[in-house]
Amino acid sequence: MAEMINITFPDGNSRKYDKGVNGLAIANSISTSLAKNSIAIKLNGEIVDLARKIENDSSIQIIKKEDEDALTIIRHDCAHVMAEAVQSLFPGTQVTIGPAIENGFYYDFARNEPFTLSDLPKIEKKMHEIIQRNESFVREVWSKDEAIKYFKDKGENYKVELINDLSDNEEISIYKQGGWLDLCRGPHMVSTKQIGKAFKLMKVAGAYWRGDSSNAMLTRIYGTAWATEKDLEKHLLQIEEAEKRDHRKLGKEMDLFHFQEEAPGAVFWHPKGWTLFQSLINYMRNRQDKAGYVETNTPDMMDKSLWETSGHWDKFSDMMFRTEAKDDKIYAIKPMNCPGAVEIFKQGLKSYRDLPFLLSEFGKVHRYEPSGALHGLMRVRAFTQDDAHIFCTEDQITQESKTVCDLILSIYKDFGFDNVRIKFSDRPEKRVGDDAVWDKAEAALMQAMEATGLEYTLNPGEGAFYGPKLEFVLRDAIGRDWQCGTLQVDLNLPGRLGATYVGEDGNKKTPVMIHRALFGSLERFTGILIEHYAGHLPLWLSPLQVMVATITSDTDDYAIKVKNELIKNGIRADVDLRNEKIGYKIREHSNSKVPIIIAVGKKESQEKTTSVRRIGSSETKTFKLDEIVTTLSKETKSPIE
Repeated sequence: MAEMINITFPDGNSRKYDKGVNGLAIANSISTSLAKNSIAIKLNGEIVDLARKIENDSSIQIIKKEDEDALTIIRHDCAHVMAEAVQSLFPGTQVTIGPAIENGFYYDFARNEPFTLSDLPKIEKKMHEIIQRNESFVREVWSKDEAIKYFKDKGENYKVELINDLSDNEEISIYKQGGWLDLCRGPHMVSTKQIGKAFKLMKVAGAYWRGDSSNAMLTRIYGTAWATEKDLEKHLLQIEEAEKRDHRKLGKEMDLFHFQEEAPGAVFWHPKGWTLFQSLINYMRNRQDKAGYVETNTPDMMDKSLWETSGHWDKFSDMMFRTEAKDDKIYAIKPMNCPGAVEIFKQGLKSYRDLPFLLSEFGKVHRYEPSGALHGLMRVRAFTQDDAHIFCTEDQITQESKTVCDLILSIYKDFGFDNVRIKFSDRPEKRVGDDAVWDKAEAALMQAMEATGLEYTLNPGEGAFYGPKLEFVLRDAIGRDWQCGTLQVDLNLPGRLGATYVGEDGNKKTPVMIHRALFGSLERFTGILIEHYAGHLPLWLSPLQVMVATITSDTDDYAIKVKNELIKNGIRADVDLRNEKIGYKIREHSNSKVPIIIAVGKKESQEKTTSVRRIGSSETKTFKLDEIVTTLSKETKSPIE
């Protein structure tokens, strides 16, 4: 009699099967329709092929194409099909690495002549042909020597390098689809036809082998793939809408900022952009003042020794800008504000009665981001953080974390973000502190998260190098997710830098340090806001709230008076006295996203009225001057005024 194993399903029910049964057989035992729609299984939490043999008692979940877990597999399969298509059309091309990524996939290719956008349609056509052949994905295990010989004989030098880097006892997994194969860990679907038609090749780009600029430049082809053609169409429309909302394009139209080669990754803020930036700071400063924070400011440049003690030098020196002074000392421009906050806390004796001790800072930090990673306001080298550091006891972690969560969600609501997800990120591979300290910090933050009653997901291995963290992810108007705020519990840094307080028992103790940033990077948050609102910012945030435009030049004096009355009442206003037609002025200021345009002509001047037009409306309304000033002075106030 065959040995039996116990298979447990997501609903808690279990069945007995022969040892060595695979996922497809299990799906078939439930129903033929399920087997037909199955593409993989999740075996004890790991996604594997349907053909994988199960040798022990296990829990499984059968993955269908419409399941969320299926997308990664679809995209991975699509990448393999693309690689086969490329090598079929362009013999001699070497295949390197091709993973599934968010919203799609890519493969890096080595070829003397880089691919161009004009190559994508024929590659895509060949992919459809391969898919229609309905070739099975078959996994094989080769010896290291066997794999090296195969790829060497084929001229696939990059594959040989990858295999040589593997340990001698590591399993070499090969996946075949018909006559084509690649080095791959999997998993894959049953056959190419399961991929379907819902994919599209999107762009080409240069990429260094293994991301190292000292290595050869490869050509990367990006694609997107989805479970259904409807999902693909939705994604492509989102991309189209995102292009219209690109903050770089809108920033130019609105005259907010620019970048230039002499200062890569650093923003040149124009007057309107700086007004918007300062509005964000003023808003946050007001909220933090009311929440009990005291604002500080710490030096931009500090001695290397401080960063060595904090642990930043060891972990992140390659991202730090540094300089050597005439006294031979090495200084670093701060990549983070945290050590400076600890140094402020250390000044003067602190008691448990002083805790929690809340320090805030709008600190400018610098990090060396590769030039290829820079992207407008979203990825820069110089940026401002709305940082704060809460020094507290271990007993206060739960309450303080809950308070921060309440504050951050309230702030996001003020900016029009109601859809916020929270991720719990635990210890990364690259970290400071021993495991016992991390155990304590993770347990404390998890307890705090449970106390809030908020939903969250786990994000394993993505914590800060000094402690676990919560990440707050905003969903914008077109469905994109942006990670913004963070909350981090740190039981490492205060001790490394010698911070103490006197406990109730009279002994010195090390405080817990809670790091939190609500906007995160103010530059990035500004970019997110611009794209979320497509440039049509809420009236209270708009850098220029009202433009007063003359219809005829003989009303210049009255137009100036209207502008001055608005400014006197706290409304950001300007006046357009150019000798241009009013229609031209309205179009121009509407294109630059000015929310309200007030037109004044002879009639308005004589009657002391204003003709008011709001952006997005063709309707013009007439108001007495004092009436519109009163109305707008109320409308332009921020949510906290």
